Formats: sequence, C-alpha cells, structure tokens
Amino acid sequence: MSLSPITTSLWFSNGEAVEAANFWMTIFDTAPPSPSGEPHPKCELTHMHYYTENNAVCGQTPGEVMLVAFTLRGQRFVALNGGPQFDLSTGGISFQIDCDTQEQVDHFWDKLREGGPEANQVCGWLKDKYGVVWQVVPHDLKKWLIEEKGSKVVKMMQGMKKLEIKPLRKAFEEE
Repeated sequence: MSLSPITTSLWFSNGEAVEAANFWMTIFDTAPPSPSGEPHPKCELTHMHYYTENNAVCGQTPGEVMLVAFTLRGQRFVALNGGPQFDLSTGGISFQIDCDTQEQVDHFWDKLREGGPEANQVCGWLKDKYGVVWQVVPHDLKKWLIEEKGSKVVKMMQGMKKLEIKPLRKAFEEE
C-alpha cells in the first residue's frame, strides 16, 4: 500500500479562492530560473467545482466556485470558498519558498507582498493580500542557522524585512 500525497487545503471566507490560486500560479510560473538552468515544474489549475442546489451551504449561491484545485511547483493545493466559519488570518501556518539566488528572493518577495500588510514583513516572513503567510528564504539559510556561527546570521536577519543573501552569507563566513 502506498501513501497518498498530502494536499494543503486553504479555507477562504470571502470568495477569493480562484483569484488567490491564479495570483500564486502567476508568481511561481514567472520566477527566475535556478542557476543550474533546470526548469521549475509549471503550475496547474487541475479542477474547479461549483456550488449546486444540493451543496450550497452557509449562504453560498449555486453556480459560485466552491473549490479550486491547483499545483505550485508540484505541491498540491485546494482552495475552498467555504464561508465565514474560518479564515487565514492567524499566521500559525506558513509556506517556505527556498530560493537559490537573490533574484529569486526579490521576485517572490516583491510579488507576494503586493497588497499585503507591511507590518507583517520581518526576517523573510510576509503576509500576502489573502492573509497567507510566506517565508522567502535563501536555500542555504537552514545550514547557516544550525552551524556554530548561526547567532551572527540571526542577528543580521533581525535587521531585515526581505532577506539579502550576500550579507547573510558574509555573517556566516566571518571568523
């Protein structure tokens, strides 16, 4: 018996599921390539389901989009226009984007922060306009943080909103 992949499910209380999925797919599909030149998997809208007379609950109208399924670099997501019972505002869950270059960090940071609250931008973390929290980080950050010199990297990060690879690498490499 094989295990099924895990699908991340996002609950939207304001009917923005399709808009959010399209927004994120555009950002990931237009990201700069990795230094190796290996292409990133294309994003894909895989399924859209609509409310009907039989399943319209919580005030949804038949014909409105109920659920959109999509992928971001091969990771499966479902966005549900579910009503006011839940929302994405707590920030307890975030999505981390590992970037190989500063160009990639800049791309994801600049695109995802458009329309989001500036107050939530710290140490590579940001909240987008849909309330989803993202971490835009250099691929090597995990290594830099667990090594003996990790405190220097943390200190450098604390003064940053968007992470800058060169100063972080320099802090790690300093004796």
